[in-house]
Amino acid sequence: MSLAKAIVTGTLYRAPEKRFTQNNVAVSAFILNIGEREEMLLRVVVKRNSLDEIVSSLSKGDRVLVEGRLQTASVKAEDGSERKIFEIEAATIERMGEGSPVASSGNSNFGTEEIVKIESDDFSNELIGEDEIPF
Repeated sequence: MSLAKAIVTGTLYRAPEKRFTQNNVAVSAFILNIGEREEMLLRVVVKRNSLDEIVSSLSKGDRVLVEGRLQTASVKAEDGSERKIFEIEAATIERMGEGSPVASSGNSNFGTEEIVKIESDDFSNELIGEDEIPF
């Protein structure tokens, strides 16, 4: 279920993984810690070919800004109970500059050195069904 457009910042909790659907479409995903004082994990799914370069350059511990569509999914735990997970289908990913000062209000000053945006004429904008995502 798609909820809304969201913009989040966080630290990569786990390095990106790239897998392929049955139709040979590349899908990358990584886990982002968006919590300040405690772990609040969010899965980021990347289905866009134009974001491959920046995703492949990311590693655990990198700070990023992600803009995309917030979604929820229900998964069954090993004990049989259902739980909801939250994920963002990324449309834009920006690496945040190292050593960026933090304003007193808690907002970061973001660098623009590695921003990637989806153009409206991008042919990689294929729809992938939820059952085809290999994560």
